Amino acid sequence: MFKIIKRIRYFYVFLIIFLFLIFLLSRGCIYDKEDLSYGVTFSLKQAESLGLDWQETYLAILNDLKVKKIRLAAYWDEIEGEKDNYSWEDLDWQVKKASEAGAEIILAVGGRLPRWPECHFPRWIENVSQEEKKEQLLEYIELTVNRYKDNKNIIAWQVENEPFLINFGECPKLDKDLLDKEIALVKNLDDRPIIITDSGELSAWIPAARRADIFGTTMYRDTYSKLLRSYVHYPIEPGFFRFKKNITRIFSNPEKWVVIELQAEPWGPLPFQELPKTERDITMSLDKFKDMIDFSHKTGFKEFYLWGVEWWHWEWQVNGDGRFWEEARKLF
Repeated sequence: MFKIIKRIRYFYVFLIIFLFLIFLLSRGCIYDKEDLSYGVTFSLKQAESLGLDWQETYLAILNDLKVKKIRLAAYWDEIEGEKDNYSWEDLDWQVKKASEAGAEIILAVGGRLPRWPECHFPRWIENVSQEEKKEQLLEYIELTVNRYKDNKNIIAWQVENEPFLINFGECPKLDKDLLDKEIALVKNLDDRPIIITDSGELSAWIPAARRADIFGTTMYRDTYSKLLRSYVHYPIEPGFFRFKKNITRIFSNPEKWVVIELQAEPWGPLPFQELPKTERDITMSLDKFKDMIDFSHKTGFKEFYLWGVEWWHWEWQVNGDGRFWEEARKLF
């Protein structure tokens, strides 16, 4: 009996110590709202998939919303749709217009970039060997960085997108050696910081953060799980992200931490434009939009790139619902 009581005491002592450590690691600076800054990710592919005039949407982001921080994607399959035949016009235009508007640009390069199916390889690459595929990827990255590195509005290069989120997207198996070669190549070409991103809810952060000058996390709360065939609300609080940040700091030392993808659009079993409004509202209503902004403010991050600007414009232009666009306007 005495041994049982002793074990129970040890258990409670351990539990108290464990909970105290969780408390300490969940602490962190929560910035005043006036110190926070917001940007967006823009995808030409996403705008086109919604039937929007992508240039009109892009100019509205810069000139109407007055966005001053924007993440762009240098999609390989658009830049080099045919081997050694490069088309830079659309990306040139995006970079030029953002620069004219005085916006800071993050330019993402690599085979895995924002928006489904995550990996955006040109079709011709399917017919080459793995070694040549790697060489061609590095060549495209080198050409892209060299083309835009003289632009002073580009503040950072993002290399790949959530490369350690291995079970999401239509992508080949992660090749860490290749990823490290990509990072080394970009560092050799330009001295601006490298952003490496990771899933806020589904990844460990440490392997990505170790490679990053700037670490970028995603931040989602309401999604649809194909595995569970149901909608999922992550049962997490802002302290979850402070905890992960403090743990990751023990093993890595990024210069800066940002939320690179803050959920601000629906996520359903089908593309949201194929869902009725009642179902879109399950994962992103106007109230959820406001709540997400409030939630993110408490996570200990200072800079946020919202995910869904094309959707706000689509709701406004196609459905006559400008509420999300107007609510977002307050942030920029």
